[in-house]
Amino acid sequence: MENVNPKLRAVVICGLFAAITAILAQVEVPLPIVPISGQTLAVGLTATIIGSKFGAVAMICYALLGGIGLPVFAGFKGGAQVLIGPTGGYIFGFILTAYVTGLILEKTTFNLWMAMIANTVGMMITLLFGTIQLKIVLDMTWNQALAAGVYPFIAVGLIKAFLASWLGITVRKRLVQASLIHQVDHRAA
Repeated sequence: MENVNPKLRAVVICGLFAAITAILAQVEVPLPIVPISGQTLAVGLTATIIGSKFGAVAMICYALLGGIGLPVFAGFKGGAQVLIGPTGGYIFGFILTAYVTGLILEKTTFNLWMAMIANTVGMMITLLFGTIQLKIVLDMTWNQALAAGVYPFIAVGLIKAFLASWLGITVRKRLVQASLIHQVDHRAA
């Protein structure tokens, strides 16, 4: 894959991780307002494996694919109504989550400990965006929005942060060894 044009490689990688997010989004546990889904696990994996810029671009692609109507969001949903609906804030949050999670790792080191910190910070970003939109769209109080959009997701979010960290670091090491992605040199930053 080293002979492949770098721009084409970037497009393929971002598209692949947008597709992985769409697939994991369908792994879902329904709750009254906001379901627990594999989307956030996919966001953490994406950022941990491919970093800030490609991770954010992959999440932009994912949001755009769903926004134009493809059924890539949780529960095979798609369309702009999802993005402007009660759970759309989480999807918008995925973009900043992927960027910040990847950036923390790029500025420190790609190891399990730092990945867990980065993915936990990312989880908080996603929950913040989601809760703000949930509150606004459903005209909830902050307490109601937190009860519906944050509290049910903390424990499972930490589990997903660990899984994204462990799997992400493991996969990233293999991809770097295979020269499919590049190792980040922190001394050059």
